[in-house]
Amino acid sequence: MALSRRGFVRTTGAVFGAASLADTGRAFGPNDQINLGFVGIGIQGSSHLRLFNSYDGVRVVAIADLYDGHLTAAKELNSAIDTTKDYRELLGRKDIDAVVIATPEHWHQRIVLDALAAKKHVYCEKPLTWTIEEGAQIIQAADKSDRVLMVGSQGKTADSTAAARQVVKSGKLGQITMVSMGQGRNDPEGAWEYPIPPDASTTTVDWARFLGKASRRAFDAARFFRWRCFSDYSGGVATDLIVHQLTTLHEIMDVVAPVSAVSDGGIYRWKDGRDLPDLQHAILEYEPGFLVETFVNLNNAHPFQGTVIEGTEGTLVVGQGLTFYPEMPPPKAQGYGANGWPKALKAQYYEGLGYSADGRPKEPLPPRKPPETIAVTRSGLRHQDYFIKSIREGTPSRENARDGHYGAAAAHLINIAYRRGRRVRFDLKTSAVRDS
Repeated sequence: MALSRRGFVRTTGAVFGAASLADTGRAFGPNDQINLGFVGIGIQGSSHLRLFNSYDGVRVVAIADLYDGHLTAAKELNSAIDTTKDYRELLGRKDIDAVVIATPEHWHQRIVLDALAAKKHVYCEKPLTWTIEEGAQIIQAADKSDRVLMVGSQGKTADSTAAARQVVKSGKLGQITMVSMGQGRNDPEGAWEYPIPPDASTTTVDWARFLGKASRRAFDAARFFRWRCFSDYSGGVATDLIVHQLTTLHEIMDVVAPVSAVSDGGIYRWKDGRDLPDLQHAILEYEPGFLVETFVNLNNAHPFQGTVIEGTEGTLVVGQGLTFYPEMPPPKAQGYGANGWPKALKAQYYEGLGYSADGRPKEPLPPRKPPETIAVTRSGLRHQDYFIKSIREGTPSRENARDGHYGAAAAHLINIAYRRGRRVRFDLKTSAVRDS
């Protein structure tokens, strides 16, 4: 679904208004330039840099990162980019309209709040928060701001997600009581065993700034480059991977957040010093009345990917496309349930339902309906495209602060249940967590 620079403008330019967001200090028309700053330019940040560099009318002017090598690599992609290790320098620049945040999770809240205070539009990688408690302050700041805040959980705006949401709302599945989601990986890269640059040291890395509000400790290159493995900076598979599943689920099912969670897992294979599971499983309860089973396994890549939504009338499997599997209607008469009845009572029961006296249907039962492929309308837009679109049009974010908070909160709830070893409950109004 990738768009060329020209294709993006052609697709979206017709609906971009001549001016947007009244008090931004700038009005963005379809041909006006939007200047971006990047905070964090590692694995995901550099991917975003390549994408935003490809857009007409968008220019990346400055980046901030704590490792010299990342700054050098960014300059190799775009020599005109200014670089710094202090993100506050970006926020102080009047020529930067928006920032893209792709840092370790424990820095998200602080940078988001600072960016909104500096009147920048914000695109922040998921999860929006490092703890549940951080969400309220971000929501409050976003509500007071006239800037766009968009969270980067790409599945929320996927075309297949929109199509699945329509199927659910149509009632085609009947009463939905169960949703299953899972993801498997089976390689060092998938388990975040990233290579560590040979020049990593306190000379090339601003270690003190990286630690932020985390515990003080001596320089550890593994913690800097593999931060997803450590709870000081990340929520692990729950907040890095399961959060994608849950944010997509919230959109499809039109729900806010789970009301309870249980979780189990452990470090079964990647015993490399990490303190977060390499396999984690959870069951969450949602109102009104359905369960969600979800897992991430970093030790097996069996192709069970996607979302399976089970209803009384059928099952919807959501992947790149959508497939509906109708349920087989049960026969009117029960053979097993009538076992042990006297012959006369059995005959009376069967004949009363239109069967023969020995329980055979007088007409063949209808065959099982075949699976149905459901068409997905392709918008041609990626998740990040909607960020630029919202800035230009002044339209609401497609994944706002509340969406980001509750998606992250669901993942945090899984981790809390895992650490406590018991079922925990979540208050949708106050975001408070308590033991069940």
